[in-house]
Amino acid sequence: MKKNRLQAFLFILPALLFIGVFSLWPIAQSFAYTFFDYQLNNQQKAGLYVSPRYNFDLFDETQTYVRLFLTEDRAKITDPNDQQKVDKLVDHVAAVARQYRGKKGVQKISRSDQKQLMGLYHDSSKLVKEINAKYNTPNGKNLSKIVKDFKRSFVPSNFIGLKAYKDALHDKRLGSALWNTVLFTVVSVFLEFALGLGLAMIMNKAFKGQGIVRTTSLIPWAIPTAVAALMWSYLYDGTSGVVANFFQAVGIISDSRVLLLTDTGAMVSTILADVWKTTPYMALLLLAGLQNIPNGLYEAAAIDGATKIQQFFRITLPLLKPSILVALLFRTLDAFRVFDLIYVLTDGGPGGATETMSVYSYKTMFGQTNFGYGSVIVTIMFVCVAVIATIYIKVLGANLMDKN
Repeated sequence: MKKNRLQAFLFILPALLFIGVFSLWPIAQSFAYTFFDYQLNNQQKAGLYVSPRYNFDLFDETQTYVRLFLTEDRAKITDPNDQQKVDKLVDHVAAVARQYRGKKGVQKISRSDQKQLMGLYHDSSKLVKEINAKYNTPNGKNLSKIVKDFKRSFVPSNFIGLKAYKDALHDKRLGSALWNTVLFTVVSVFLEFALGLGLAMIMNKAFKGQGIVRTTSLIPWAIPTAVAALMWSYLYDGTSGVVANFFQAVGIISDSRVLLLTDTGAMVSTILADVWKTTPYMALLLLAGLQNIPNGLYEAAAIDGATKIQQFFRITLPLLKPSILVALLFRTLDAFRVFDLIYVLTDGGPGGATETMSVYSYKTMFGQTNFGYGSVIVTIMFVCVAVIATIYIKVLGANLMDKN
C-alpha cells in the first residue's frame, strides 16, 4: 500500500514542481517584497536589505574621482600645510581603496568597516570645505558633491515590516482603485451573465443556421483584448467615432466627447467594451450546462401544465447551478484583475476615474519602480480574489469536483 502511494506521488511530482516554481514561488516572492521599501530608482533601496550594507561599486568610482580632483586642485593651493593635508588625504583614500580592492556590488560590512568608511567621508568632507573656503580651485564645487557619494555608498536596511500595509489603509488612490475595480466587476459580470444566459438559451434551440450563429457569436471573444480595446477607442473617439456620434444622435449623451473625457462616460465605455467582448465566453460556458439538461424534464413539466417561466425557474436555473458557478467565478476573477482593456482604452483616466487595482499596481511597479508598495497592492488583490472565490462557492453551494 505504501509502495503504491509512493508511486502515485512520483507521478504527480512533476506537476507539483511545476506549480511550485511557476505559481507558488512568484506569490511568495511578491509577498516578501511587501516587507521592504524596495525601489529600483534608488540605489540605497534597490534590493532586499535586512542589515546595513555598503555599495563598493559606487565607492570605487567615488574614490577615483576624489583622488583625481584633489591632485588637480593641489596646483592651486599655495599654503604648504594645506598641500600636506591634501597629500595625506589622497594617500588615505588610496589606502582604503587598496584595502577593499576586489569587492563588488552591495555587500555587508562589519562595524569596524562602517567606522572606517564613515571616518573617510568626514575627513574628506572637512578638508574639501576648508580648501574651497580658502582657494578657488577648478574642481571645488564638483569635489564637494562627489565626496558626498562616500556617504551615499552606505546602504541602510530597507526592511519596513507591516508599514506598507498601514500606508495602504490610508491610501486614497488605492481606495479609489478598489472602488473602480468593484464597480467594473459587478456591473460588467452582471450584464455579461444576463446577456450570456439569453444568448446561450437561443443557441441551445434547434433552428436553421445554428452552427453559423454559434460561430459568429464567438468572434468578439476570439479578438485579443488589446486589439479590441484599440478598436473601441476609435469607436468612442469624440471627433470621428461611430459609436460616440451615434449615441449623441439618438440623445443618449449630449456631446460625443464625454465618452472618454468624463468620469462616468469613461467607466461606462470600458464596461460596454468588456461586455461586448466577454459575453460570448459567458454564453459558451452556460451553453455547455444547458446541453446537459435532459429534454424529458421540460416535456414532463409541460404535460403537468408548467409555463415557460416556471420551467426556467424550476428546472433550468437549479440544474444550471454548477455551470453558473463556473461561469460567474471565472468571469468575476478575470474582471477583478482587468488590466489590458483599461490600460489601452483609457490608461486609468480621466483623472483616475477608471484606474483599477491592476493598473495602479502596474504604474507603481513599472512607472515608479516601487516594487515594495506595488507588491502590497498585488497582495491585497490576491486576498480579494480569494474572498470572492470563497463567497461564490459558499453562496452557490456547488461542489465543482463532484458536479464537473
